[in-house]
Amino acid sequence: MANITQLEKTASQVRRDIVRMVHAVQSGHPGGSLGCADFFIALYFEVMNHNSSNFNMDGNGEDLFFLSNGHISPVWYSTLAHSGYFDKSELATFRKLNSRLQGHPATEEGLPGIRMASGSLGQGLSVAAGAALTKKLNGDKSLVYTLHGDGELQEGQIWEAAIYAAHKKIDNLISTIDFNNRQIDGDVSDVMSLGNLRQKWEAFGWEVLEMDGHNMQNIVDTMSLAKSKTRQGKPIMILMKTEMGQGVDFMMGSHKWHGIPPSDEQLANALGQLEETLGDY
Repeated sequence: MANITQLEKTASQVRRDIVRMVHAVQSGHPGGSLGCADFFIALYFEVMNHNSSNFNMDGNGEDLFFLSNGHISPVWYSTLAHSGYFDKSELATFRKLNSRLQGHPATEEGLPGIRMASGSLGQGLSVAAGAALTKKLNGDKSLVYTLHGDGELQEGQIWEAAIYAAHKKIDNLISTIDFNNRQIDGDVSDVMSLGNLRQKWEAFGWEVLEMDGHNMQNIVDTMSLAKSKTRQGKPIMILMKTEMGQGVDFMMGSHKWHGIPPSDEQLANALGQLEETLGDY
């Protein structure tokens, strides 16, 4: 049984890490990272079967996660550090020269937890489908998870992978969309509306669930439900409603914090709203 309060406290610390990391180098993407903190903590601390102490690229016998919208790397790096993949002091190297914590996740630096370079939007679902199909062919009962931005669904490759996964009955795949209706140039509904996403994914042959990305209990329960629906012939898509900049009032409600850092004064304001629960790096 998940300790929801502890998960929420860990998510608060991750949010502190995010704003401090982006502020320190005056570069990065705080908005979407803050919005997905609850999801990442639930995924890594409650949902996935993974091994932080013996990371390898193959991931045989454990669940895999692929971040397709790689620009929200701060939330992933913080989660990986708190999960034991590397020391959290390394978060201070984010986006610096020769750091393993590049602005977008990369594999050549050998950062534990990263199995795919991402940031070129639209590619993650293809990679995850291939990984999930490989597990099925190898008799590996583990699952594959992905996260995507809603603006990313404007990429055609997503829909090619969606057709493929349904056709091949890749039913050990659980994907999630960060459905915050924000992208770099404005609201997704204004830039290029996605229409009814539930109907779209169902029409493509996927099992579709919905959840509140800022209700930790709902996230844990919905992810558990998703796991119970695997191996039934369909890949699973979760539409996760979030708010960009969640937890920091002046970052919420706008696309403007997609990719800009806070000033010194704004950082102090943000940290004043976020509880320090595990100690800052």
